[in-house]
Amino acid sequence: MKVAVLGAGSWGTALAALLARNGHRTTVWGRNAGQVDAISTLHENTRYLPGIVLPASLQASTYLAATVRDADFILVVTPSHAFTETVQALAPHRKADVGVSWATKGFEPGSGRFLHEVAADILGADVALAVVTGPSFAKEVTQGLPTAVTVHSEDPEFAQTVAEALHGATFRAYTGNDMLGAELGGAMKNVLAVATGVADGMSLGLNARAGLITRGLNEMLRLNHALGGRAETLMGLAGLGDLVLTCTGDLSRNRRLGLALGKGQSIREAVASIGQVVESIQTCDEVMRLAERFGIDLPISALVRRVLHEEITPQEGLKLLLSREQKPEYPQGLFE
Repeated sequence: MKVAVLGAGSWGTALAALLARNGHRTTVWGRNAGQVDAISTLHENTRYLPGIVLPASLQASTYLAATVRDADFILVVTPSHAFTETVQALAPHRKADVGVSWATKGFEPGSGRFLHEVAADILGADVALAVVTGPSFAKEVTQGLPTAVTVHSEDPEFAQTVAEALHGATFRAYTGNDMLGAELGGAMKNVLAVATGVADGMSLGLNARAGLITRGLNEMLRLNHALGGRAETLMGLAGLGDLVLTCTGDLSRNRRLGLALGKGQSIREAVASIGQVVESIQTCDEVMRLAERFGIDLPISALVRRVLHEEITPQEGLKLLLSREQKPEYPQGLFE
């Protein structure tokens, strides 16, 4: 197939390289001419994946229309704040029967809409849509290390098309049809990774990390249930898998943000040292808006928001979390 990957950051480049290695004619689109030229001529993303050799067959372009025009399917891999603009830009150039997938995690800034809602609004209800999500660091995928993700779509045929294109010797792609649950897991785990990063930055130990991951998963499940997502989605790769990876792996930007905050750095210093978009700062606000709308208590996420807005210090947040009253773990079942 001919595949257009929109977004030449670390994850976009990693997925484009994977598709090229799988034998698909793949072009990755990016805005930065120097970066695009390096991918085409040096076969390396010198900014985001330095030192990793990319397939010689992988093409790169700064021309979005030309990249999209003849593609058999499209994969958007931009940060969430650029998702709406990118889908609007590709819409007039997409062939009528071509579906659109994305590996972007988060919500539309400002509106708080899920990305599948944004895409359907722009492209129309008849266009096949799919989200690619799961525990996957770009660097490891580009290095050919074993990875498993899941592709969710309301169109089973399109989910299968995307999954088969990605599936390979060291990359397993499963399918599902719960786009809301899959997107919530991919977004919310970034918020919880900040919490575990803060705890590790404060050297609180492995017990604290495990407790935060487990109670964080509980917060994901309760909000997902209120929104109409399915529990099994969050007990799989899109939820638990991505949560564990992001909360424990130091390649995670959101975990590194938490580590820096736990060690006493300011938000500005921490983000500057990471040097890439940190999705949790905007995502946390959207998660809490959803929680407030449905009356769901999310104590960990709520304290992360207060820390990220510099209303309290990480140390104060920890005290507030530990001072909560004792209660049964599941007073009226999992979702109460």
